[in-house]
Amino acid sequence: MDKFLNFKKVSESETELYIYGDIRKKDWIDSWFGTGQDATDAFSLKDALSAVDTPNLTVRINSYGGSVSEGLAIYSLLSEFKGHLKTIVDGFACSAASVIFMAGQERVVPENGLLMIHNAWTETRGDSNKMKKVAEDLEKITQPSLNIYTSKTNLTEEEIKEKMDREEWITSKEAFEWGFSTTQTRKDDAMQSLEADFVYNLVIKNKELQKTIEEKTKEMAEKIIKEKTQGSLKEEPEGLANSLEQNQIKEGSWESFFNTKNKKR
Repeated sequence: MDKFLNFKKVSESETELYIYGDIRKKDWIDSWFGTGQDATDAFSLKDALSAVDTPNLTVRINSYGGSVSEGLAIYSLLSEFKGHLKTIVDGFACSAASVIFMAGQERVVPENGLLMIHNAWTETRGDSNKMKKVAEDLEKITQPSLNIYTSKTNLTEEEIKEKMDREEWITSKEAFEWGFSTTQTRKDDAMQSLEADFVYNLVIKNKELQKTIEEKTKEMAEKIIKEKTQGSLKEEPEGLANSLEQNQIKEGSWESFFNTKNKKR
């Protein structure tokens, strides 16, 4: 069994599956050089899943994601499990890994765990017709994940789409409030790496900064509207749009991280 795709029978009633690493199909390069030990693919999982003989299966996830097609296939395989399926985020469940997480009947994001959802993306080149076709294809490829999130959460499709558009990081509290998780737990054991802790703290700081900027921007807009209503302003103040724009945090999560330093100047 692969190092990062590991099944462990913990009792006569429960089996644990660990999905740690990339979600992708192994290729000839992996076969040739013996690489890809950190990858989870649907075909390997299918064979291992058929050997599970316990009524309960717990899937523990720590992955930055990967292939949309493999993620959807794994989601389908896990959804067909005949017993009780529980999914737990041991660190991150990003992108395709967050789709796999949604397969659980019981879903747990501990307080030090994070989900991340976004639209499908790719790299390509070609003329304008090619680019238009790729854009159309990506919207269709994104739709199944959007449908899964919508069917399992208490958010509308429009709300989910908005979060995917801006590459949303989701905390434990948000996951429970929005319905991504079904259970809240406190996790006292340190299962995350130093890198994961760093990124987790960065996400939290980014969310706090975004909230502060949104509040300040709203306060500024309300003040201007109030002054205009009272007649103290006869026309739109020059530079208002630029001022508001400068106070808006960039929506892309990773861009926001690297702009945090600039915002503090």
